[in-house]
Amino acid sequence: MSKAVENLQTDVLVIGAGAAGMMAARAAADKGANVVIADKSLIGRGGATIIAQMTVAVALGEADDDSTDLHFEDTMAGSRGLADPEIVRAIVERGPEVINEVETYGVKWAKIEDGKRSQVVSPGHSRKRCVYVDILKTGESTANGLKRSIWRDEKVTRLKNVMITRLVKHEGQIAGALGFSMETMQPISISASQTILATGGLTEVFERNSASSNMTGDGHILAAEAGCELRDMEMVQFFPIAHLYPPLVGIDPIMWDPFRYKLGGRLLNGNEEEFMERYAGEVAGKYTATRDLTSYAIFKEVEAGRGSKHGGAYLDFRMVPEEKLKEGFGPVIDILKSQGVDLTKDLVEVAPMAHFMLGGVRVDTSMKTTVEGLYACGELIYGMHGANRLSGNAITEALVTGKIAGEQAADRLVARADDIVAEELEREWERLQQFWHPREVEQDEKSMLALRRDIQRTLWKGSGPLRLEEELVQALKEIKAIRTEIERTALQPQEDYALSLVEKIEAYHMTLLGEAIITGAIERKESRGAHVRLDYPEQLDEAYSSRFFLEEEKEWKLDRLVLEAKVGKGS
Repeated sequence: MSKAVENLQTDVLVIGAGAAGMMAARAAADKGANVVIADKSLIGRGGATIIAQMTVAVALGEADDDSTDLHFEDTMAGSRGLADPEIVRAIVERGPEVINEVETYGVKWAKIEDGKRSQVVSPGHSRKRCVYVDILKTGESTANGLKRSIWRDEKVTRLKNVMITRLVKHEGQIAGALGFSMETMQPISISASQTILATGGLTEVFERNSASSNMTGDGHILAAEAGCELRDMEMVQFFPIAHLYPPLVGIDPIMWDPFRYKLGGRLLNGNEEEFMERYAGEVAGKYTATRDLTSYAIFKEVEAGRGSKHGGAYLDFRMVPEEKLKEGFGPVIDILKSQGVDLTKDLVEVAPMAHFMLGGVRVDTSMKTTVEGLYACGELIYGMHGANRLSGNAITEALVTGKIAGEQAADRLVARADDIVAEELEREWERLQQFWHPREVEQDEKSMLALRRDIQRTLWKGSGPLRLEEELVQALKEIKAIRTEIERTALQPQEDYALSLVEKIEAYHMTLLGEAIITGAIERKESRGAHVRLDYPEQLDEAYSSRFFLEEEKEWKLDRLVLEAKVGKGS
């Protein structure tokens, strides 16, 4: 190997540095373990947490009588029969604990006059349960607090802009990971007693999405290639009222939800009529329908010719007094007005957008995967949400599962295989060189970014919010053809800042994940929660999870696991 290499050793390796990853690092260090936390972005700045704006669901009982039992019941009901009860119970019971913990890191939850934390009702929850940081600062504040908590800890080594490309498996156990610095193209091996995957979701595979651009499902591929089981990969949640029109700059497309909670914005069809009562019994002026039902209702109105001008629905705040709008929106109202949106007079258009991965890596209540020495946490895992995520449960899941994974990994330290991991780095580096395919003559080929857009369009059109057999089958053919095109596309080798190599690896992964999503959607011949089959509109009596395994030939093996808890038809 011509490049100088870096070989690191640690007790616990955390891959991914959003809320789940940083919480895992914090928890493992608190247990006395030495930790390396690596991310292909900046620590605490990549992934979904930093851009999350809304609420965190925890049964504090400070606004309403509440309990973890009620939080459990609401979450299970919202999952449409697919959540793992043991995982849900493990998360909701430790929710209050982690909210109190991150408050000590400087996360300033909104308070009411008596000093109690302000809690609101979010769709699917039966109580005022969701805490938040005003205004639209929940995710940013949480990420910044966790970043501060690990920043000066001598037990935590931080690696930014490092792409992990393979987990090393030795004698049936994960012994560490391999990758490279995106800045210097330096090969890196990290030998670890225990490894935690916290790489987040994969919704960047869809054309219309709320993800940061680096959420390309790396952890799903790393886990699957290591032999882990993945569940329900067809289950992707589409956020119903993401911004559609007019174009806005510097505004998160899913910003409208918290303002609708506080101010009661009305959802209208193209005829300026409220319509949610027809689909979910939602009372005018209230906001109670879950995300899957709201997305379905919007698309059905569009299908019936009652959509907004650009193919969505209207969100209306015109009935809210101007002083209330200014109080609720804070500085955001001036940003909107500077871009031509006056909420006292104007309607805005909203429509569903890929927002959250509901399926993922199978774990137990200790966050251990089906492979020894490997844990997973956050949006990467299956278990909490089933076929539909309740608003507010995402950051709860990230914080709690990260904490559990960190604690458990630190408690189960074993002897490392430093030499084995270091030796595997040369083999992995040779494999990565195959992605370049250097050429002497220029060829008429698409850029990796253009191929990524092809993937996104294919997934959105073929396996987006509303699915049909014919379109799914066509999308499967197209995604395989794009993967072949990616494999054949040559890159000019670079000595540093090799973004084209990163883009090619990401695009390749996106096609594999796209194939899993489409395959699961074809096989699931029912409509359940976020998975809507227009040709199979009924929900089956028998609930089952789809199980995925990635074979060495990069072929997905899919089978069904019938769940013990039977559910009836309907939603």
